[in-house]
Amino acid sequence: MKKVVVGLSGGVDSSTAAAILHNQGYEVIGLTLWLMKGKGQCCSEGMIDAAYICEQLGIPHQVVDIRDVFQTNIVDYLVTGYSAGITPLPCSQCNKTVKFGPMVQYAREQLGCDRIATGHYAQISYDEATGRYQLLRAVDRNKDQSYFLYDLSQDLLAASVFPLGELQKADTRRIAAEYGLKTADKPESQDLCLVESNGSMRAFLDKYLAPKKGDIVDTTGKVLGQHDGIHHYTIGQRKGLGVAAAEPLYVIELDAVNNKVIVGDRTKATQLECTVNRVNWVSIAEPSTPIHAEVQVRYRSTAVPVTVIPLENSRVRLVFDEPQFSITPGQAAVWYDGDKVLGGGIIEQFS
Repeated sequence: MKKVVVGLSGGVDSSTAAAILHNQGYEVIGLTLWLMKGKGQCCSEGMIDAAYICEQLGIPHQVVDIRDVFQTNIVDYLVTGYSAGITPLPCSQCNKTVKFGPMVQYAREQLGCDRIATGHYAQISYDEATGRYQLLRAVDRNKDQSYFLYDLSQDLLAASVFPLGELQKADTRRIAAEYGLKTADKPESQDLCLVESNGSMRAFLDKYLAPKKGDIVDTTGKVLGQHDGIHHYTIGQRKGLGVAAAEPLYVIELDAVNNKVIVGDRTKATQLECTVNRVNWVSIAEPSTPIHAEVQVRYRSTAVPVTVIPLENSRVRLVFDEPQFSITPGQAAVWYDGDKVLGGGIIEQFS
């Protein structure tokens, strides 16, 4: 019997993934990662729901405490980034270093299993010609999570199964209901787990970063107002600036050294190019010459044409066909060829 370890968060997606594999004849082991200290949807009622699903399916359930790993790789990572004037993206970091990596290691070392599965909406294929595993968008483009998975290595992709990649979300709920799963009608998780457990990203950051008053200035250096911490702002932000102006103003830069929030009109919040570091080439090997692709610079942003120019030290330069609004240091840029994820990395601060 084929054995697979399924990561269970207690939501409908991971529950249905486990049920599908169980129904297909896999020997399924449910595994829940205890990520956070204190209250949080994925680590309190979610853990209970995951245990209940395993009881329903008649499969074993194990909980692994990796709160210290989550604290170091996600909480400390976020706090350090925000204090430096960037807006970190925790999900891709979490998937590689907190979820998939530890899950594969635990499955192999403790359970004698080489395969893990999750409820992510994405697809994996294998290219015989190149000998590489390819990461593809999900059939349901509204739920597609390939953007957050760009940093998975070939080893992790080879070990992973995404049972929901070819399903629409409505199909997932229908299947969950057919199996009588408790989570079939469970509401969607709307925010980052840290936001859900703290009420807002601001509340989370205020637990770690003390208020630090500074100036809100325009591009000439004129003081327009005051702020109580640059970590409360992000590039492209318009609302909540607390300054009056004849035209709409947007955050165009966060100057951590001088503790200033710099604002300007929309045209000053656009960029024709940016550099990206910590690049992971996914479905193709790193090219030696520029390639043309489509890139997303935010999870919900539209993929736009771009030229990807390889640089040294796992970096690339992205040159957009047209200037793009709100290119935000710390966020991921992920480039595609159609539905295929070519690569991705983290947007660097502008020089």
